[in-house]
Amino acid sequence: MITIEQLKTMRESEDHVEFKAARKNYPYNGGSKSDPRERRRCVLGYVVALANEKGGLLVLGMEDRFPHKVCGSDFAAGEEGKLMDAIYNALGIRVNAYSLEEDGKRVLVIDVPSRPIGKLLKYEEVPLMRIGESLRPMSDAEMLSILTEQEPDYSAMICKGLTIDDLDTDAIAALKQRYASKQQNSNLSNEPTAQLLNDLELTTSEGITYAALILLGKREAIRKYLPQDEVIVEYRLHENSIPYTARQEFQEPLMLAIDKIWNYINQPASNPLRHISDGPYIFDLPAFNEESIREAVLNALCHRSMQIKSSVVIKQSPDSITITNAGGFPIGVDIYNILTTPSVPRAKRLCEVLQKTGLIERSGQGVDKIYYNCLEEGKPLPDYSKSDAYLVVLKLKGEIEDPAFHLFVDEEQGRRDESNRLRVFHLMELYKVKEGKTDLLNAEIIDDLMNQGLVVAEHDTLRLCDAYQKKKEVMNAPQSRWEVFNQQLGVRLGVNDIIKESFKGKDIENQIDTLNKGLKEKLGVNTPNPLKKKLGVNRYSIILLLYFFPNMTIVRLAELTELSSTTIEKNVAWLKEHGLIAREGSDKNGTWRVIL
Repeated sequence: MITIEQLKTMRESEDHVEFKAARKNYPYNGGSKSDPRERRRCVLGYVVALANEKGGLLVLGMEDRFPHKVCGSDFAAGEEGKLMDAIYNALGIRVNAYSLEEDGKRVLVIDVPSRPIGKLLKYEEVPLMRIGESLRPMSDAEMLSILTEQEPDYSAMICKGLTIDDLDTDAIAALKQRYASKQQNSNLSNEPTAQLLNDLELTTSEGITYAALILLGKREAIRKYLPQDEVIVEYRLHENSIPYTARQEFQEPLMLAIDKIWNYINQPASNPLRHISDGPYIFDLPAFNEESIREAVLNALCHRSMQIKSSVVIKQSPDSITITNAGGFPIGVDIYNILTTPSVPRAKRLCEVLQKTGLIERSGQGVDKIYYNCLEEGKPLPDYSKSDAYLVVLKLKGEIEDPAFHLFVDEEQGRRDESNRLRVFHLMELYKVKEGKTDLLNAEIIDDLMNQGLVVAEHDTLRLCDAYQKKKEVMNAPQSRWEVFNQQLGVRLGVNDIIKESFKGKDIENQIDTLNKGLKEKLGVNTPNPLKKKLGVNRYSIILLLYFFPNMTIVRLAELTELSSTTIEKNVAWLKEHGLIAREGSDKNGTWRVIL
C-alpha cells in the first residue's frame, strides 16, 4: 500500500497517477451532462484511461499541482468496497480502493490494473487516453498499436543455453544501483541477484530471457546468442565523407554500454561547444544534447527488429549525428504523427526494465524529449525523413539555427515553476508561428499561448511576442569586426582588452581577419566564426594570445584567461596535436607559432 508521503513526490505522467482535489464529492460517471468531454471527467473515465495506459493510481483528495498537498475528499467515504464492485460491474476490471489520512483529511486511492494485453477498455463505447488534464478518445493508430500487442516480444523469449554465469557481474551491480535509485529504495541494491532478475521478469521458470542477455550479458555470450546486438559508432570530420576517421563497436551489456557510447560521442572535438552571445555574456551549448542522444540510442535499441541481422549504427560528425536501426516504425507510427501517437516497442520486456531502472521514461516520451531539446536549444527539428518500412533513421543537427529563440524560451521557462513550464507541444506551436507555418497550427494550444502573451495577432497574421523580436533584433544588428571580436572572446575571459591595449593604433582587425581565414581553411569550415564551430572559446583565446604574443608562458595564459594551468596545458596539447600551434626553440627561451 502506498503512503501519502510517497504520493506527494509523484509526477502524474511519469508515475502513472492522476490527482484530483475532489473536496466535495466527485462524479462517478457522466450523470446528466450532455457534453462528451464533460461526461468523461469522472471516476470511470479516468479508470479507463489509466487501465489503457498499463495501469496507475487515481487519487482523490490531493491537489494536482506538485508536490500534491492533501486537501481531503469525501467521495465514497466508508464505501470503498461498494466502489470496487461498481467499477468491476461497469468495466470488468478489479480495482483496489482504499483510504489514507493526514491531519484528519481523507485521501482515496484507486489502484487501477493494466488492461489485458491486446484489449481496449472503453467508457461509453469510447477508448480513452489521458492528455494533461483532459481525456480524449484514442486515435486509430493508437488503437491499432494496442490491438497488435500480442505480436511476439523477442526480448521476453527464453534464450536457450544462457546461464547466470553468462551475465556480467558489473552490469548486474549497475542494474541494482539504477533500480534502487529509481524506486527510491536503497534495499533493492542488496537484493539477491536471482530475486531481482525474477522481480524484473528477466528470468522465468523456463530460463533466462533475451532481455537479460541484452542488459547484462557478457560480451562472449552476446556474440554467441545474439550477434546482431551491437552498436557501431563512426566518426567523420565531415558529414558527407565516405571513409570514417574513427570507429568503435559496442557489443557488451547495455547497462554498461549506454554510458560508454555517450562518453565516446561526447569528446571535445566531436561534440564541440556552440556559443550564444547575449549582450556581454556568452553561453555554451554542446552540439549534441546528452539527454537527446541517450534517448535516441535507447529508442533505437527498444524498437529495432532482431529478425533483421543488422546493428544499430551511429554516424557522427561535428555538425550532425544520424542513428539508424532496423525494422521501420511500429505499426501506426510515421514521421507525421510520431509526436502524438504512442508506440509499442518491439522489445517490450526490455523497455519495461529500462523504465523501471530510470534509463528511459514511459514509452513514447523519449521522442518528446528529443523534440523538446532541439526546439528549446534553437536547433533544427529532428529529421526522420530517410526512414522507410525497413529502417528508422534519425538525424540530429548540432548547429544552433535560431539563438534568439533559445534565449527567449530559456528566459520564459526560467520565470515559471516546474508545473507551469512550456511543454514540447507549446514549443512546437511557437516554432510554427516563428517559421510562418500558420496553416498547421493547433488552435487550442495557440489560444493558450495568446492568452499567455507569447503569441500576438497582428495584421491578420500571428507572430511571436516582443520579447523574442527584441532578441532577434539585437542578434541581427550590424556589428563592427571589433565588436564581433569582443563577443568571440567574451568578457568572462578578459583577453580582448589586453590585445587591444597592447596594439593600440595598429590595424589588428586585419590581422584577426587573416587569422580567422587561416583557421577556417585549416579546420575545413566555411562559417564566419571558427570559434563557434570548431574550437571553443578557451582554445580560440589561447590561439589569439599566442598569435599576438608568441613569447607568452603557460602561467601568463592562465592569468589572462582565468583558467587553471592544468586546463591551459590540456588545451595547448590539443592544439599541438591538431597541428594548430607549434613550439619553436627550447621550453624556457622558445616561442610559439600559430600554424596556418
